[in-house]
Amino acid sequence: MTAAKDTSKAAASTSAGRKKADGFTDDERAAMKERARELKAEERASKDRSAGESALLAKIAEMPEPDRGMATRLHEIITANAPDLWPKTWYGMPAYARDGKIVCFFQGVDKFKARYATLGFNDEARLDDGVMWPTSFALKELNAAAEAKIAALVKKAVR
Repeated sequence: MTAAKDTSKAAASTSAGRKKADGFTDDERAAMKERARELKAEERASKDRSAGESALLAKIAEMPEPDRGMATRLHEIITANAPDLWPKTWYGMPAYARDGKIVCFFQGVDKFKARYATLGFNDEARLDDGVMWPTSFALKELNAAAEAKIAALVKKAVR
């Protein structure tokens, strides 16, 4: 085999290995790239609440409906019931943090082409209830009952 063929074969083998080991969808890769950009801006946002909120509101404005309406309403509920949480983006999603750690986040339907939107809580949230408790909630729409439940969850998460 010639040196050119050896090089070509090695390059093909290497790129095939990366694809196989990588295993991420295009949406997942885009979210990771977005998170890398967010990390670069995070230091500025961690010192300036308004910078984080501006980034969050800009991200919400980019969302298609019904995600945009749901994210806007969740922002109102979360900021009203947990004013100490700092708005920011996290993997391109609206999120709310305490001491730099994400407490809760919203993942719209469009983010990963899911069947429903998700309101998620990370381990920083204090939702503990015995030995097992839910940490994410499927959202199809927001009504008065759902909004009241979300407000109670957010209050519990930051107690």
